[in-house]
Parts: sequence; C-alpha cells; structure tokens
Amino acid sequence: MDTEQELPAGRTKRPALRVIEGGGVRREERLDSRDAVARLLLASGVDLLLRRITPARAEAMEREVNEVLDLFDHVERLPALQPLLDQRLDALEALAREGKERRVPRGRLRAVPQGG
Repeated sequence: MDTEQELPAGRTKRPALRVIEGGGVRREERLDSRDAVARLLLASGVDLLLRRITPARAEAMEREVNEVLDLFDHVERLPALQPLLDQRLDALEALAREGKERRVPRGRLRAVPQGG
C-alpha cells in the first residue's frame, strides 16, 4: 500500500508541522478578548506544570480568569459593564505580570558551595 499522497501537477506536499520563528521569547499580549484570557489560563497551567508558579497562584489565576470570562458574557447583555470588565482585565494582567517578575529563570540558579 502506497502512503504517498498524489497531488496535482506542480504542487508539492506541505510538511505536517511548520516552524514559527520567535527566538524563544514570548511576547506580552494585551488581554482584550476571551481568547487572550483563555491563553493566559493555559499559560498559567503550563507554568504550574513546570513549577514556575505555585498551585495557590495557579488557582488564583483560574478564579480570576473564570470571573473575567463570565464578565465578558455580562457585557454582551449589558454594555454599561464595560468599564468594570476593563478594570478586571487590567487587574488580571497585573496579576500575570507580578508572577513573571517573581520567577527566577531556571538557567540562572547557581549551586553555592557549602562550608566555604
């Protein structure tokens, strides 16, 4: 059985995965949509798994994200709540930034000789 795909003349098979050049640096994202807030929650889950943040901090992030997502729904029904949503988004960004500032990059830890 042949596993190669037959493509029309002149077309080549695209690779299954594509490398996105980013230099390993995560860019700061403005929390201005449900998707951005959901990505923040996902990133905090990754940080928890990598032990960059504590379980308590991850739980706080999850609570805040859930409240902000609920507020997005309320703003659709009652646009007058937009200033409150903006306030909560700013607070969530500050909470996320605060966690990043407290982190010690893994590559920067050094062993200190004992007794000397």
